[in-house]
Amino acid sequence: MVSENVTSVKEFILLGLTSHRRTQLFLFGIILLIYLLTILGNLLIIILVQVDFQLHTPMYFFLSNLAGMEIGYVTSTLPQMLGQLLTGNGVISLARCVTQSYVALTMGSTECLLLGVMAYDRYIAICHPLTYASSMDRMHQRLLAASCWTVGCLFSVVYVAFIFHHPFCSPNHINHFICKLPVVLRHACDDTTITKAIVFGLSAFIVLVPLLVILSSYGLILYSVLDMRSTTGWRKAFFTCGSHLMVVTLFYGTVISMYIIPHSDTGQDRDKQIAVFYVVVTPLLNPIIYTLRNREVHKAALKMLKDFGFIA
Repeated sequence: MVSENVTSVKEFILLGLTSHRRTQLFLFGIILLIYLLTILGNLLIIILVQVDFQLHTPMYFFLSNLAGMEIGYVTSTLPQMLGQLLTGNGVISLARCVTQSYVALTMGSTECLLLGVMAYDRYIAICHPLTYASSMDRMHQRLLAASCWTVGCLFSVVYVAFIFHHPFCSPNHINHFICKLPVVLRHACDDTTITKAIVFGLSAFIVLVPLLVILSSYGLILYSVLDMRSTTGWRKAFFTCGSHLMVVTLFYGTVISMYIIPHSDTGQDRDKQIAVFYVVVTPLLNPIIYTLRNREVHKAALKMLKDFGFIA
């Protein structure tokens, strides 16, 4: 029960990145630009995969799902952050905090699972090319993608339910720019020992199981590549896997540092700095990494521009 001398809160005040007004407005302009570029870049990937027949392959099907997740993730977090920077008002209701946490966590956990599926897809393509077409046909692609979305949604429901079944008490100031669940949990009135253990176990499961799949897949790929005598085969394998490995490194490095490695309550400013990277920067980098050296995507983009008459 909540103590009588403690007020149960129905809203939180996010302290944000800074309280300096000029810095807030400067950050608003930068983050707004990044948000628009992130939406545009990921939307472009989805459109190209849909309209270009050459991109109707399992790798690009999963990549378009990943792009959709990135759009959902930044849309659940950055508009709130932008509004706070523009107005200087960080008040967020408990209901909005729950919604933001659920959507962001769903997108993040689904991305964990999908990155594992994409690594498995690369393993089948490189190590078992003769059975790849049957192993990754359209039905299996949809089944794997739907499984990632379903497990991600269910995981988030359980995680958020465990966090928000606690009553929250004043002071209601959260030293963050989003409703980051481990930070929100620190404001619970009652004992959170069991909840912390449960959410830590859930986080470890949703992060480490796909990571194990990724490491196993790329371990087998490396073993297979080392047996190749053709330098062309080496180049093709590393070119195919390089972009995915970069995205995996960025994503898992920040997620593990935020949700798996324990932090002291005094390191919240460091937490915010890391959070800026995975909330703002990583969703923008993903489409750039996947398309920068990808000739198939370049050809599809040029073809679409020609079809619309933008270039001759």
